[in-house]
Amino acid sequence: MSLREILKYPDKRLRKKCEPVGKIDNKILKLLDDLADTMYKAPGVGLAAPQVGENLRIIVVDVSTKEEDNNLLELINPVISKSGGKQDSEEGCLSIPGFYSNITRKNSIVVEALDRKGNEINIEADDLLSRVLQHEIDHLDGILFFDKMAKLKKELFIKKIDKAFR
Repeated sequence: MSLREILKYPDKRLRKKCEPVGKIDNKILKLLDDLADTMYKAPGVGLAAPQVGENLRIIVVDVSTKEEDNNLLELINPVISKSGGKQDSEEGCLSIPGFYSNITRKNSIVVEALDRKGNEINIEADDLLSRVLQHEIDHLDGILFFDKMAKLKKELFIKKIDKAFR
């Protein structure tokens, strides 16, 4: 297990659509471990493989509030199969540190994925877990949280980010 560098916006690798994982081998297992270590160290509640430069459909998520209560979800090839309701809440991203905005997302979702052993799993999520899963799955399609904003708000937000990163 090791820490990986988290790519920062505007790195073009953050905008690529990721490839599905075929075989779960030692490389994939190590990536899952590295993603978890990197997420916890950041600290964050979710991290997607493209955020560390890996073009694979893998995410890790843990929204537990205390370290001793860690509830790590490792999801390979996750897909949202059901969604409903709406929630509006502030979001940020480890790839865009220091920037936050209110984003509207589905309040409840069902995610189908594989775990590290290749077993099919279904996760029913609402509230914060639903938000984080949607955010991380968006990364797998090259979508950043500010892409969910209204056009004018998004343009102003990007100008602010670009100015800060110059």
